[in-house]
Amino acid sequence: MRVLIERTVDAAVPADRLWSYVTDWPRQGEWVPHTRVELVDPADPAHAVGGRIRAWSGLGPIGFWDTMTITGWREHGDGGGRCEVLHTGAVVRGEGEFVVEATGPSSSRFIWKEMAVLPLGRLGALGWRVVHTPVERLIDRGLDTMRRQVENTAH
Repeated sequence: MRVLIERTVDAAVPADRLWSYVTDWPRQGEWVPHTRVELVDPADPAHAVGGRIRAWSGLGPIGFWDTMTITGWREHGDGGGRCEVLHTGAVVRGEGEFVVEATGPSSSRFIWKEMAVLPLGRLGALGWRVVHTPVERLIDRGLDTMRRQVENTAH
């Protein structure tokens, strides 16, 4: 079973600043709860199709690697862009997407989409019914943290 997770947050910064912030992979640990992001291979392109990144999600030594390959990369004329990834790990599978759109000269919108493949068949689908609201709230808290961080670093 596949599920769509889509969350959005508006920020009072130009699109280019927001795009630069959300695609600074190591900085995602500042706003994605309980996650550390890094390049799989520093020789890979960090901001282009074929780049590989991985995210450790968990608490201390208990967690998992979410491995991803960048499958789409477009920068928009308004300063925003779109990054598409394929999740290739043992736990998280499916497609993900970050989009930044300009909503004005000093404002922008960040859209996070995941088309996740739930593990464990019917048991996974039942589990998703239980955890989807807390997962969405956790993501929303992370996006609010990201918004505050990027707005507070704006010049």
